[in-house]
Formats: sequence, structure tokens, C-alpha cells
Amino acid sequence: MATFANTGNPTPFGFFDSDTAFQQEADNLITFVKRKLGDDILSVELTKKQIWANLEEASLEYSSILNQYQAKSQIVQFLGMPTTGSDGHMSGSEGRYPRENLDYLTRFAEPYAFEAGTGGSYDMMSGSIQLVKNQQDYDIYNTLKDASGDLIFSSSMNTAPRSKLQISEVFHFSPQAAYRFFDTTSAINYLNNEFSFESFTPETIFYVLPVFEDILRAGQLDLSNRVRRSNYSYKIIGTKIRLYPLPTQDTPRKLFLRIRFFSDPLNPSYQDETIKGVSNLSDIPFGKLKYSEINSIGRQWIRQYALSLSKEQLGLIRSKFGSIPIPGADLTLNGTDLVSQGREDKKTLITQLTEMLETMTYDKLVELQATRAENINKQLKYVPMPNGLAIFMG
Repeated sequence: MATFANTGNPTPFGFFDSDTAFQQEADNLITFVKRKLGDDILSVELTKKQIWANLEEASLEYSSILNQYQAKSQIVQFLGMPTTGSDGHMSGSEGRYPRENLDYLTRFAEPYAFEAGTGGSYDMMSGSIQLVKNQQDYDIYNTLKDASGDLIFSSSMNTAPRSKLQISEVFHFSPQAAYRFFDTTSAINYLNNEFSFESFTPETIFYVLPVFEDILRAGQLDLSNRVRRSNYSYKIIGTKIRLYPLPTQDTPRKLFLRIRFFSDPLNPSYQDETIKGVSNLSDIPFGKLKYSEINSIGRQWIRQYALSLSKEQLGLIRSKFGSIPIPGADLTLNGTDLVSQGREDKKTLITQLTEMLETMTYDKLVELQATRAENINKQLKYVPMPNGLAIFMG
């Protein structure tokens, strides 16, 4: 009798052919499927290779469904990681518990940091416009130059796609020193009277000041310089910048600007290899599960699914002949019923598995643990505690 191990090309894809646990399961499944389909009474028109192919398909289906729910639970942790396993194939992460990280969150926040001028993935450039006496309007694209005297718009377009300039900041005022805003003994520092206390020597006074006060005063200083103390202003319309008031000096100074170009999401300013990494469900490096590592719960599901596939396949075979003539009558085959039953069984098995996995995603487990902790706390409130012998919080 030919066994799975000594049969050439027993399954269509051969994913599990070298797995000894799968080999043993395949041989046993022949007896299981044929007896379930009534082979002892009426011959089952299925070959061994057909049943083994159904076993392989059932194993792959089980592996696919579990990987889908693993991805659903932890796709955020996989985003950006290499799309291939250590062997160069799409595998390596299945059946593993990834460590949580905040990479997705920090990358999601990068554009906000960039707009606030505190980080991001793209560079800003600084340039200057040489002002001319009695000239109020300047074309930014034709006059903004870098430190070498080259036009920023044309020189930066050599390798990058042509895009519109974005003005991030115009230094239109002369900075002025105002250290008294940061002097903790100044009358402007109104909090010093609220948080002061005397030391052992009467002439020494200490001030307890929160850090945010310095930050607020720094913003106050900057706003004051820009609005109250500045006699200069500007207006940008299209590609032109108009200065107020009109430059009247014989040798006007330069006007400095900080600019950037529109961001290319696939080409940040630094070499980011994670852009070529995992981006969605299709390229997560999940391979098939090893059959030898599937527990009894999974193997029983695979057996039942393989039986459903075999039932459907047998029904399709028998449907080719509606009836078979026999002496004195016709033998009607149950092909249609088998196809219907097999498909219904497959649907039921998949529904049961997915509903169970839906309750076991990582988010659901967190909710379950929180509910359990809350219920335990409620139960403990009814546990009698000896007076004076225990302290119970809650």
C-alpha cells in the first residue's frame, strides 16, 4: 500500500511534504475521509492524491486565517519592517509575538513636528533677497539666493521634481535684546511674589518658578518684537513679496527667508529604508504555519475542513452523472447534495474560527483583562476583612 512519504508529488504545492507530522496525518486522513463518506457501503470516488490535496488546502486556509488575525492585531508594529524573512522569502514573522513600539505613532506625528519647526523628515533651506533702494516688490523665485549666490529655486530643482516654494518664515524685523523678560527679579515676572519665601538670611530670597513660565515669557518676547517693536511688515501674493515700508537706504540690507518645497512622501531628506518595508496586509512577512507546530485545536479544524473539501469534491464528481443505469432501474447519485453540504460545512467552520479569533485579537484581550480586573475588584468588596488586621483599598 502506497503511503504519503513514498508517493511522488503527493500534493499540488508540496508545502508540507517534508513535515513528518503532516505525512502521518495524510495517511490517517485517507481512512478518516473515506469512512466518513461511506466507503464501507458505497465506494468513494476520490484518490489519495485528491484527499491529500484537500489536506494541504485546509492547512493553508487555517494558516491564512490565523495570519490575517495576527496582522489585524499587530499590523502597526510591522509597518516599515523588511518585507522578507531571513531566507529571502515572505516568511519569518508568523507565529511570533512582536514587541510593542510607538514607531507608527511617532511617524504619524512627524508632519506636525515639522510644521512646528521641532523636527520632521524634510529639510528647510535659508536664503536671502538683496533689497534695492526704492524697490518694494520682489519675485521670490528669481531673487532668493543661497549663501553661494545661486538661485535656490533653480539649483534645488536639478534632481528633485519641480514644485512650488513654501515660505516658512520671513525675518522682517531686527531682533532686540530684552533680557529683563527673563530676569526673575523683574516686576514683569508677576509670579515671583506668589512663590517667594525667605531663607535663613533676611537679604536672600528664593523663587520657585515653573518651567512653563520661561516658555511663556519667551513667546511674549518674540511676539512683542514682531508686533509692537517692529516697523517692518510684508505681504506675499503669488510669487511676489511686498515689503513695508519702502527701502530707502542707499545700501539696503538683505531680507532673509526660510523656505521649503512640497514634501515627497517617498523621498524624505534622509535615506529611510523603512519606506521600502511593510506598508499593508499584502506585504507583511507572514509565511505558512509549520504543521508540526499546530496544536490539537488547529489540527482538528484542519481535518474537518479537509473532510468538507473532500465532500464537495466528491459531489462535483458525482454530479457529472445524474444517474447510472443498472439492470431494471437507474441509480440516482447524490452529487448535488454533497456539494451543498460540503460548502455549508466549509462556511460554518470558517465562521466559527473567525468568530473565535475575533474575540482573541490583542485589543479584545486587553478589554477582557480590564473587565476581569473590574469584576474581581467588585467581588473583593464582599470578602469579609478582620477589623484591624487588614487594609483594603478600593
